[in-house]
Amino acid sequence: MPLTQPDRIARDLAQPLMLTLWRALQPLRSVTTFMNTGAHPDDETSTMLAALTFRDGVNLSYICANRGEGGQNDIGSEVTEDLGTLRTAEMERAADVLDMRLYWLSESPGDSIFDFGFSKSGVETMGKWGRARTLARFVDLVRTDRPDIICPTFLDIPGQHGHHRAMTEAAHLVMDLAADPGFDGSDLPPWQVAKLYLPAWSGAGGSYDDEVPPPEETLRIGGEGHEPVSGWPWPRIGQHSRWFHKTQGMGHWTGTSPHPGWPLHLVRSSVGADQGAVTDGLPMRLDDLGDGPDLKAASRAIDAALSAFPDRAAVQQAALDAHAAITAALDTIAPEHHHRLTRKAAQLARVIRISANADARGWLAEDVLTPGQTTALHLESNKQAGATLSPDLPEGWSGDASQITASPDADPSDPYPDRHDPLHPARPRLAVTVAGTRSYLPLEVPPLVLPTTRATLSRDAVVLNLAAPDRGVTLDLTARTEGTPGFDLPPGWGQIWDGDHVRITTPDDLAPGLYDLPLTLDGRPAQTTHLFRYNHIAPRLRSFPTRLRIRALTVTLPEARIAYIGGGNDRVGDWLAALGCDVTALTPAHLAASAPFAGFYTVLVGVFAFRFRPDLLDTLPALHEWTRAGGNLVTLYHRPGDNWDPDATPPERLQIGSPSLRWRVTDETAEVTHLIPDHPLLTTPNRIGAQDWDGWHKERGLYFAKSWDEVYTPLLSMADPDEAPHKGALLSAEIGQGRHTHCALIVHHQMEKLTPGAFRLMANLLHRAD
Repeated sequence: MPLTQPDRIARDLAQPLMLTLWRALQPLRSVTTFMNTGAHPDDETSTMLAALTFRDGVNLSYICANRGEGGQNDIGSEVTEDLGTLRTAEMERAADVLDMRLYWLSESPGDSIFDFGFSKSGVETMGKWGRARTLARFVDLVRTDRPDIICPTFLDIPGQHGHHRAMTEAAHLVMDLAADPGFDGSDLPPWQVAKLYLPAWSGAGGSYDDEVPPPEETLRIGGEGHEPVSGWPWPRIGQHSRWFHKTQGMGHWTGTSPHPGWPLHLVRSSVGADQGAVTDGLPMRLDDLGDGPDLKAASRAIDAALSAFPDRAAVQQAALDAHAAITAALDTIAPEHHHRLTRKAAQLARVIRISANADARGWLAEDVLTPGQTTALHLESNKQAGATLSPDLPEGWSGDASQITASPDADPSDPYPDRHDPLHPARPRLAVTVAGTRSYLPLEVPPLVLPTTRATLSRDAVVLNLAAPDRGVTLDLTARTEGTPGFDLPPGWGQIWDGDHVRITTPDDLAPGLYDLPLTLDGRPAQTTHLFRYNHIAPRLRSFPTRLRIRALTVTLPEARIAYIGGGNDRVGDWLAALGCDVTALTPAHLAASAPFAGFYTVLVGVFAFRFRPDLLDTLPALHEWTRAGGNLVTLYHRPGDNWDPDATPPERLQIGSPSLRWRVTDETAEVTHLIPDHPLLTTPNRIGAQDWDGWHKERGLYFAKSWDEVYTPLLSMADPDEAPHKGALLSAEIGQGRHTHCALIVHHQMEKLTPGAFRLMANLLHRAD
């Protein structure tokens, strides 16, 4: 559907014409590209990049390894591939603010270059990503973009995230490999990167703890000044970009204090030493590329366009002159500089459109399409600008100025596109022609394409408790295309369909295990779609085979009436209800009651809830009083910044460790030692044994407690290889007549992955011990 009128007004407010024109002019000042590299969305050095492009005129690109699938989610409960889909869209919006080209090493949700979780080792990371695959992708993208400078964000030193370390190591290697005609991992022409920088600042902080000092500063990118048109200092513009990383809680107010700048260390240079700028020794102007008259004319015209601001008519005429000169120069320029001219031509076409105040936009009547579907196209522009608008469509699509039709063979929308360029948005897009020059805009809401054979299950993952009398599963198809549905079942299983309602039966002797049941429609594999709509990104779609995962396990349920207070970042309450527990999700209305915890034996506080539930903070005195009177309080992991005051949030002092790298166990197979094997939380109602620590996903836990009051007893010990053991993963204390247990294990994530031990341990934590 199109944007609402209020949404369109809000977008218009964020794009004032003169600021948009000013920013479009700045990259014309240079033909040099600075490539930043990192492992995850949000690793880009946004504040420094804002100064480089909008003050210094340097062109920007960014290579990111993975989609951040292993991270946390500040705005919802999406995890792994769904979270990666969101973070891909967020990274694109962040790149748009900086007018920065974006590339990904990972090409699909099944790629080996995946955010498998936190790592402390670059060697481990390269082993899981595949060293040859990582370097081949990196080289291919460097040869595609042809940057003059590469600068990783982090250092390859102990105390850093292993993913960061791997990308920094790779940057050193790629500088040679990209220039090597004998490298067989890419069939693109070789490219010699001229300079490699490293940050000359520490990457230590709330998450990391660099053990080695940064290299010496050889050059500093100054942080002084502000953008003339907006008045914003460069770091604040960088935070405008970082704000789009909302799943990671990014973006903070910088104020007006002068920024000291960003120190860099020049590792290698093929163009000599720096004299004070990262661009020293590199071509800056078009006439630095050769002596031809067209290049000189283009340079003079670009100078005229820059100096003519804010006279839009003069800017437009100068940009038209520069565009014509570049078009002529393309026939004579040396091949190694062709990319510089084509980018300048695209940048100039954008300036021409903006300076004409084309005010162009296009939107579709429907933004979620099936293959072969036709939908109306609406175009709008400033008639006085003389712009011509038309749809620019993918191969196989058709359309005109009034409608478009998706190809009958259109593939489902790609949740993981491998690149993004603000000058060249993905098709279908809007082509805007002004005075013979063409530039491109995305449609207001880019359309998404559904798979042809679709079916959505009311539940796609189920826990089947073998301790319960009912061994069957009932569920519904909430949406599907035409066709007779059916599951591919193991021998001895059955399925009874009543329309879109199905009852799956299992054998009486069903063995514990994980059962994966594909769904078909008329024998064709069905696809499930997850559609994501958040206001800060364009809608996104992920399609994958429809299948029901059933985890058969034996769990003795807790004898307790449970109150669950979630922050929107986990689904523990839902999983407990599915397991058969008596659980009530407490809303703000519940917590506003005079005795909000009356009638409950256990209160379970979800991940990050103290940050995202201000109503919970308001009830802390009542929660502590209830605990001391005999209640069982269980808190899941929180970060130090999640309104966790070690002296006030828990009933007794409990401090969360920081930086988090030091207070986590990233090896999901790390041995777990039971410090008090007969403690009720490890024996009742389920005896927790070695088998309950098998099959964990991503890691054991993080944000472990660093220190605690002596009333707390540590119950577990675990460690990553070659590290001292941690004892702050699971702590429990008698508080008056009640109990508080703090669990920093990622049990909520294990439940999503149907890990049996997580369900059994959680049942124990919630159990009525008396």
